[in-house]
Amino acid sequence: MGSSAQFVVFRGATKITLDAKGRLAFPARYRERLAERCDGRLVCTVDPDYCLLIYPLPDWEEIERKLMRLPSLNQKARRLQRLMVGYASELDLDGHGRILVPRELREFAALDRQAILFGQGNKFELWDETRWNERRDSWLNDTDDGLALPAELEQLSL
Repeated sequence: MGSSAQFVVFRGATKITLDAKGRLAFPARYRERLAERCDGRLVCTVDPDYCLLIYPLPDWEEIERKLMRLPSLNQKARRLQRLMVGYASELDLDGHGRILVPRELREFAALDRQAILFGQGNKFELWDETRWNERRDSWLNDTDDGLALPAELEQLSL
């Protein structure tokens, strides 16, 4: 499956509410693209920033292959594999466009009820709203290097 030909861009931020069972409804604007891209089959895993990443299954499979090709003797690579692959959970959109976020993942990301879903190109980030607001403000107020770009991106025009 050539993912570049089928690359689907997700963008934008949406405040969402998780119900008492830990389900969240994907915004309607994403549902058709998710149905086309992955038949509603998703993978949710953890991110070192203590949010969750949600990928369409084909995109996750590509990421997972890359992760598993990292050098096994490299301690940082093994830690990343343990976190991202170890926590990876397959999820299916139900008939109402909802997914059930597993308890372990909700606990990792401190998700309670109020959350924010960010489209990030080929994936989504799911943040607890309070944690996101704190992180965002911290990054924006970091005068040392808050939004400094890595050297290889310094020539990028936005």
